[in-house]
Amino acid sequence: MPQTITRGINTLLAEANAVVETMPVAEAKALHDDPGHVFVDLRDIREIQRSGMIPGAFSCPRGMLEFWIDPESPYHKEVFAQDKTFVFYCASAWRSALSARAAQEMGLAPVKHLEGGFTEWVKQDGPVVQRD
Repeated sequence: MPQTITRGINTLLAEANAVVETMPVAEAKALHDDPGHVFVDLRDIREIQRSGMIPGAFSCPRGMLEFWIDPESPYHKEVFAQDKTFVFYCASAWRSALSARAAQEMGLAPVKHLEGGFTEWVKQDGPVVQRD
């Protein structure tokens, strides 16, 4: 019997974007080296190796996000315990919208996501560094 998907990706993205603040690339470029902001790259390591990342960003694979945020998780990362603004990004702002919503629901705040993702960042000449 085929599956009946009742809430597809377009619905999930619309719901996430309704509750998560989106940061325009121009604003992100001005703040990317601000110590009060943590840029979180949610892309797979192969994506980062292929196209680089925003300088100073913290790499957090999407599949580990909730485990790394939760201070009671054995996988917790201290970067998420800081009193800073977290700016999530992925390639096209889909994973980041869903991730930012999940992080917000967990209590992480403030959380935003990058409008248009890394693709738009590059298109608007945002700085990029290569990662080994």
